[in-house]
Amino acid sequence: MIIYIAFLRGINVGGKNLIKMAELKKLFESLGLIDVKTYIQSGNIVFKSNESEDYLIERMEKEIEKAFGFYVPVVLRSSAELDCLLKNCPFSVEEISNAENASQVESLYAALLPKAPLEERKDQLLVFQSKDELCEMNGRDVYLLFYNSIRNSKLANHLTKLDPKVTVRNFKTINKVLDLTKS
Repeated sequence: MIIYIAFLRGINVGGKNLIKMAELKKLFESLGLIDVKTYIQSGNIVFKSNESEDYLIERMEKEIEKAFGFYVPVVLRSSAELDCLLKNCPFSVEEISNAENASQVESLYAALLPKAPLEERKDQLLVFQSKDELCEMNGRDVYLLFYNSIRNSKLANHLTKLDPKVTVRNFKTINKVLDLTKS
């Protein structure tokens, strides 16, 4: 069985698209997924399945919309892919430390895409990169380092140029979710 992590885009943010994790867990279990666990309210769900990624995404998006009344994009990664994402961070420890000291908040993020973006879409995003907002792309993962808050970031605000389904998580959340896959 493959250990997957589903990352839901845009739920429980600003009082919109509200979904309780207990209800989401029940829904995932009703889909035949095994060992379902959730982490925080932003839609991070760990589970096991033998189904393909494409099949799971299509089914999850359809069933979430049916159960909760609104469409929610889902991005999946296997635990092995998430482990590689963390190990392949292109930013140095010094760069990360400098960014965290400058911003006083989370600085290191990953944008998770359903598919690797086209070159022209990458170019549309890279025009928003600056010395205080860095990004490196690796397949369907985008590494982001902010020397100021992500909340005011032009780069982050334009990530949907890569894919409208993109979802972003900080590295602390990704580490916690990966820890859940090991328990």
